[in-house]
Amino acid sequence: MKKRLLSTIAGSLTLMLSASSFAGHHENDGKEVIMNNLETGMSMGSVMVSSYDDDGVVFTPNLSGLTPGAHGFHVHQNGDCSPSMKDGKKVLGGAAGGHFDPEDTGKHRAPWSEKGHEGDLPVLYVEENGKATQPIFAPELELDDIEGRALMIHAGGDNYSDSPKKLGGGGDRVACGVIGK
Repeated sequence: MKKRLLSTIAGSLTLMLSASSFAGHHENDGKEVIMNNLETGMSMGSVMVSSYDDDGVVFTPNLSGLTPGAHGFHVHQNGDCSPSMKDGKKVLGGAAGGHFDPEDTGKHRAPWSEKGHEGDLPVLYVEENGKATQPIFAPELELDDIEGRALMIHAGGDNYSDSPKKLGGGGDRVACGVIGK
């Protein structure tokens, strides 16, 4: 278990660090996604979402006000960040639905896997000052496929698995924005 967790963290850091080489090198088809705190409705900044030479999508955050550490970061099915009701409880950002999964795999996996949700992204790393600015690369996505869908930040990290907790264990939804068409 410990070995798998360390491997997952190392893989995430490698993917995040290599993504920094994408900064400033994407095509001019970027979409700015305004990310709002789901509890207060206030803007937390934005994420620029851009194609990278038809090889994937780069997410370049300019966010503040998040808790430091790793956060689950996903593209969700519906372009709606409003709350919904589930089992008699209000779910912030619930109208966004589940992770974008056009192949209907029903599995939460690593962002580089072809056997899980296409909306599974590398973790979003937030610095001690509450800011997130490190670009993230998602090799399995195309910008056209995610336009009009929600971009979601979760309270906790992501272990790229459905075990021991479903959907990577990210927990509550804390910020959301809609990727424009």
